[in-house]
Amino acid sequence: MATINLNINGKRQAVDVDPKTPLLWVLRDHLNLVGTKFGCGIAQCGACTVLMDGNAVRSCSLPVSSVANKAITTIEGISENGDHPVQTAWLEHDVPQCGYCQAGQIMSAVALLKKTPNPTDEQIETAMNGNICRCGTYLRIKAAIKTAAKS
Repeated sequence: MATINLNINGKRQAVDVDPKTPLLWVLRDHLNLVGTKFGCGIAQCGACTVLMDGNAVRSCSLPVSSVANKAITTIEGISENGDHPVQTAWLEHDVPQCGYCQAGQIMSAVALLKKTPNPTDEQIETAMNGNICRCGTYLRIKAAIKTAAKS
């Protein structure tokens, strides 16, 4: 065990965990931030996506020791009231069905729009490529990202 200093959603926190513990489990089990979901455990589905220094990363395969002192943002940290432009666009386009992948989808979209405020269809498809939606709402996701880009 080791004490790891974290910056999660703008708050400094220290956790005493095995340094190899995936960030996902620290978020969920130690910090009670359960919006980030476990999907595959091998960084392929995108359900566990969070932002690290503004970049979309898969928290299920990221050792907590590698994120010490980096700015980590979870779905809980993008908006206190659920009114981030991506979140409101998600609702406007009725994107969620089962909802399981949505936190990861939203985090990837937020990262994309921070880097590319007015993305093309190709840029959206490339950025969202690693996020799997079992319900197949990809067209609504793309439309919501375009709407959020206008906000």
